[in-house]
Amino acid sequence: MNWSYFLPYVLTMAVVTYLIRMLPLAAFRRRISSRFIRSFLYYVPYAVLSAMTFPAILYATGSLPSACAALAVALGLAWMEKSLLTVAIAASAAAFAIQVIASMI
Repeated sequence: MNWSYFLPYVLTMAVVTYLIRMLPLAAFRRRISSRFIRSFLYYVPYAVLSAMTFPAILYATGSLPSACAALAVALGLAWMEKSLLTVAIAASAAAFAIQVIASMI
């Protein structure tokens, strides 16, 4: 590892990370009163997480039918407000079961 390349990368990453966290505090000194902006900022993390996670769900198993089965099981259990561990285990089991059934056919 060449330290002359490593240190500038780490410093750049630290500055960018700090700016992303610091700028909203500096830009908005007062409480945001706009109902639209507050609701927009409330839902942004959920939308970003969904946009990053959904494609990974469909391509994680290498088989679209097993991925769709796991997604359906996960959505159903999440809708019923089951725990995260229960949802993850059941979705994994569903994907595994579909993969085993597909390999037998």
